[in-house]
Amino acid sequence: MSELQTLLTELAAARLALLERHEASARIVSHYDFNNTYQYVISREETHLSWVQNALAEYGAVLPPATSAALPAPEAPKTKKRVEVSAYRSILEDDARYLGAFVEKWRPRVDEMSHARHRTMLNVVLGESMEHKRFFEQAALGFEDLLGRRTAGAERVGAVLPTRWLE
Repeated sequence: MSELQTLLTELAAARLALLERHEASARIVSHYDFNNTYQYVISREETHLSWVQNALAEYGAVLPPATSAALPAPEAPKTKKRVEVSAYRSILEDDARYLGAFVEKWRPRVDEMSHARHRTMLNVVLGESMEHKRFFEQAALGFEDLLGRRTAGAERVGAVLPTRWLE
């Protein structure tokens, strides 16, 4: 296995672990605006993984499982009938911290890569990871307009269910 393939494989496992953590968080964080942010982040992370999967395919390799880099699943907070923003603070802070650690670990290794195309791709992944970290930090502080502002005067009501409705 080449050094580049090893790097891509290890980074993919770490990225997949973050994705799985964010999926678990999204099942718990029912606050509508925060959950929408998780859905946005998850969508981008799936895109990142498809890019890394395509890069690995050049070597005849597949995405590794996240088991070696698995992150702990968040614990569901006790919530009342009305969803309190602060109930999810620790989950959001942890997700921001995990993203920061991911970038801190991988930035030096990516910067040293000689393969320009893969280095550029991974720099986009790391840059967007920092954007996602900022989203979670802002949410943890109680900022709800993460993906855009609500219409003036529109009340925030409702919550997201932990599972999708199925027939």
